[in-house]
Amino acid sequence: MTQTALILGASGRFGRAAAKAFEQAGWQVERFRRGQDNLTQACAGVDVIVNGWNPLYPDWAAQVPRLHRQVIQAAEVAGATIILPGNVYVFGPTTPAPWSQHSAHAAQNSLGRIRIEMEAAYRASSARVILLRAGDFLDTEASGNWFDAMITAKLSKGKFVYPGRWDIPHAWAYLPDVARAAVELAEKRADLPRFLDVPYTGYTLSGQELLAALNANLSRPARLSEMSWLPLQLARPFWPLGRCLLEMRYLWNTPHSLNGDLFHELLPRFQATPLAQALPHCLPQELLVSQPGAVRQDAMA
Repeated sequence: MTQTALILGASGRFGRAAAKAFEQAGWQVERFRRGQDNLTQACAGVDVIVNGWNPLYPDWAAQVPRLHRQVIQAAEVAGATIILPGNVYVFGPTTPAPWSQHSAHAAQNSLGRIRIEMEAAYRASSARVILLRAGDFLDTEASGNWFDAMITAKLSKGKFVYPGRWDIPHAWAYLPDVARAAVELAEKRADLPRFLDVPYTGYTLSGQELLAALNANLSRPARLSEMSWLPLQLARPFWPLGRCLLEMRYLWNTPHSLNGDLFHELLPRFQATPLAQALPHCLPQELLVSQPGAVRQDAMA
């Protein structure tokens, strides 16, 4: 019997990747149309609701509680399982790493507190929820995230612009892998607890390690350049998004990684894409040595 997944936010990065992964796994995929569809009606009869809704940072306080409350209520009525993409915003700069499902949600900044309250609402509900937590995404399409909008935006000029300490570990995740993991967890949902917080390890890389991995694929090697936060600080009084980005700066100066013990216990056969194979698919093709998968011989020496 064909299973059905309803994708909320199908045009966003996680929703797009999840829709593709569920379709490739043989699921029937329906895409919710905001402004046209009724959420409760759209959720009726579906097996899984993938909640890819993610407003812009400045709109979180006004929109996040309401949107997620609506999803919870619709899922409770439908009896569907919610797949919820989680991030590391709930953890504070003093939370010991690696971060796991047992780590304290100790963020004190406003965006972190909104995420903490949002996750608490899911945990307190009667809906079935699989929260799949990952670090910053490595996406196969330019989607305005840190990797494509800042770090690799000037690779054509030979610059790798890093927004924090480049000698400490940082959590990354290849988006197609996270989406595949969501499908595999969804297919095990009947055997899982009602609420499940699953950290996905992904790649733990310092800025230096990420640069080295990139240079193995680039036709023109890039050099490390430190991002200046001064423009954001100057724009802070009149640019709400800039204030939000500054608020999350601590994650680039806090060594962190995600503990994947639970993930591997649940999905012991899951094969993540090796970093060397994933990165070429996350870069403009004109910057690469050749096709994805090829590497510079001098970089391997």
